[in-house]
Amino acid sequence: MTDRGEGFAGAALTAVYVLDQDADELRQTDAVGESPGTGFGLSSRYPLSGSSPVADAFRTGQPLWLTPAEVTAHGDGQPADVSLGALPLGADGKRLGCLVVLDRGGDGFDTVRRNFLELYADQVGALLDAADVPCGTTAPDCALRHMRVGSFTLVLGTGQIDADRQVLDLAGIHPSEFDGRVETLLAHTVPEDLPALMSVVEPGHMASSRRELEFRMRWPSGELHWLRLRCRVLADSDGRPERMLGVVAESSHLRPSTDEVSRVQRLSAILATATTVRDVSRGVVTALREPLGADRMALSELHASRLVVTVLDPPEPSAWPEIWRAEWRSEWPEAPARALPTLAAALREGRTSLWTTSTGLEPGLAGLGRGGLAVLPLPADGRLVGACLLGWDNPHEFGTEERSLLTATAGLVGQALVRARAFDAEHELAAMLQRSLLPRKLPELPGCAAVARYLPATAGLEVGGDWYDVIPLSDRHVALVIGDVQGHSAEAATVMGQIRTAIRAYAVEGHPPDVVVSHANRLLVGMDTDSFATCCYVALDTEEGDAWIVRAGHLPPLLRDPDGNSSEVFAEGGPPLGVLADAEFPLTVVGLAAGSVITLLTDGLVESSSLHLDDGMRRVREVLSATDPSDVDRLADAVISGADQRDDDVAVLLLRYDGLRARPLRAGWAVWRLPDAVMHARRFTARTLRSWKVSQQTDAVLLIVSELVTNALVHTQGEVRLDLTLAGERLRVAVSDSSPRAPVKPTSVDWEVTGGRGLLLVEAMACSWGAVPLSGGKQVWGEIVLAPLES
Repeated sequence: MTDRGEGFAGAALTAVYVLDQDADELRQTDAVGESPGTGFGLSSRYPLSGSSPVADAFRTGQPLWLTPAEVTAHGDGQPADVSLGALPLGADGKRLGCLVVLDRGGDGFDTVRRNFLELYADQVGALLDAADVPCGTTAPDCALRHMRVGSFTLVLGTGQIDADRQVLDLAGIHPSEFDGRVETLLAHTVPEDLPALMSVVEPGHMASSRRELEFRMRWPSGELHWLRLRCRVLADSDGRPERMLGVVAESSHLRPSTDEVSRVQRLSAILATATTVRDVSRGVVTALREPLGADRMALSELHASRLVVTVLDPPEPSAWPEIWRAEWRSEWPEAPARALPTLAAALREGRTSLWTTSTGLEPGLAGLGRGGLAVLPLPADGRLVGACLLGWDNPHEFGTEERSLLTATAGLVGQALVRARAFDAEHELAAMLQRSLLPRKLPELPGCAAVARYLPATAGLEVGGDWYDVIPLSDRHVALVIGDVQGHSAEAATVMGQIRTAIRAYAVEGHPPDVVVSHANRLLVGMDTDSFATCCYVALDTEEGDAWIVRAGHLPPLLRDPDGNSSEVFAEGGPPLGVLADAEFPLTVVGLAAGSVITLLTDGLVESSSLHLDDGMRRVREVLSATDPSDVDRLADAVISGADQRDDDVAVLLLRYDGLRARPLRAGWAVWRLPDAVMHARRFTARTLRSWKVSQQTDAVLLIVSELVTNALVHTQGEVRLDLTLAGERLRVAVSDSSPRAPVKPTSVDWEVTGGRGLLLVEAMACSWGAVPLSGGKQVWGEIVLAPLES
């Protein structure tokens, strides 16, 4: 009553009066509503010998209803526009007090409101009687604070019911899920109580009289609640039952013991869906600590002679004894266990141990609960798998029902821990296998910052087929790849590893993006598997900011521009890999401005049984727009936030394009196959170095050009090209030809041999050198570190 913002049934003020110790006057113990007390002229005391509506109703035992005119005529100090109702409170012939209701305006309380208020008075009287408090004390006010009352009106002919929010709360039904049918409320009733309840609400079994009944409601969480129903039937003009007015109140607190069966059922329901040790720990805390009123709770697994703590609640170190604070970490080492002999003895015995006071126990246990301590060894499969400790600061007596609850709980939690431990181990093994097929780390890229995130599915234990890769191509290009092989199985992981390796190999060979994806498609079609894969391949020119995108049945990339606007990149796609051998994969070109962020992802992040794809993509775009991209790791974490429960794997690859601070200088020369081709190549190189104002180590550069061009002309056929690149203080000389065969450095060179010294000279003069495949050929390169450029 005291938690209501206004009086019951729309009354502006509701007050409760009870007999004082001398039984000669009524004393107000509770009042709620508009301006309690003086606002309506109510007195805090009414002598029984006096002539007041409150005293009159109490003496006669009949409700007294006064209109504003009658209130004024009575002259009891109320304002002129106030209606008043005084309803005696009692139970089993005992007169306990009086309920007073007041309202402003109108002609008084109508018939419906009077019926509701009389039913409400019955509930208050039953509550006062059950409290069994001596007259004149203020304890009834404390009891009334626990009273939850709701009202309803039932149309008997149609079964339609108008129930207020409090009734729905008592039944455990959310207002949005209530359809206004009495059957919906009855469906939450305990089956054993349904016949008695039906005898009240079925039109054919009722008379126009007052009825009361106690029954039980089972909430969706498994909790059982006792409710008290008081109702009366209103007849129509022909005397037939037409409507039922009812008042429902919570009465569980009036019963001597809680429903331990419902607690066990609730815990069983929680543990049935708990898949990890962390889930089990949180479920046990939710189901036991607060319902039992414990101040502390610890749950731990037993590994050999070691207790590994999985949850401490409350989590603050200051709430635990010193021995726990000294070892505040994820596991409880052997030293504290040896310092707790009482706990060790309880675990050896394997039986639930209860202390109504922890006085005399070692400090590490005594500090857990001065008023009571429970140690529950957790058995499973004939052995102990852990322990659960509950402590109370205030004196706590363990009743028979609570002892049974704790014993039953121990077995349930022990079995759940065994299942969760196996799930965690298998899930970790699957995740380790999955991660072993993914890049261990991403390369550092010039003018870019790339990060990736991978999360295995939380449902199921099989490895998945999601993958990502970042492939440095040349000194100015990089490839981003993300994909997903159909299914969760060892085969999916195997196919994923093969496809990722193949795409990387095709990309390093220098093929264009569409050719890379086409080759991977033909490879998968030719493999002996029924699996297919989706893929998105992006080749980025880090100097110009151009991105070439190819999609094979995969989600399009998301692009965040420097202004913070995020959108999907429109890129025409082809079918998934492994479906059609002759499939075509269109190429889309997109320009990136410095500060842009391109994001590739798999569908596990944006689509599930409870999340539509469009909604998921919109959420990721909103996160990209709202998060500062200066920290790409933080941005990636924000993108995958909210993916705690996953039906599928999640892979995200994110790259922020910053652009190159100093654009490299480039020059190229097509080498003609003429007798003096090497001379022309050296002259081109010399002119280029002079135009770039490079005067240091020119002889070394010209020697490298001579040897690389000579090798290409002598050992290959077709076109030869010379490319020079100056990036900062590094000068790169690269010679491309049409032969895929890599040059071989001789192991030894005799003085009489005229050839074979070229690569040895290049190795001696360059700080680094190598060869990379190109589409249909190769490129041999060497780099030299120059002195600072001339001003």
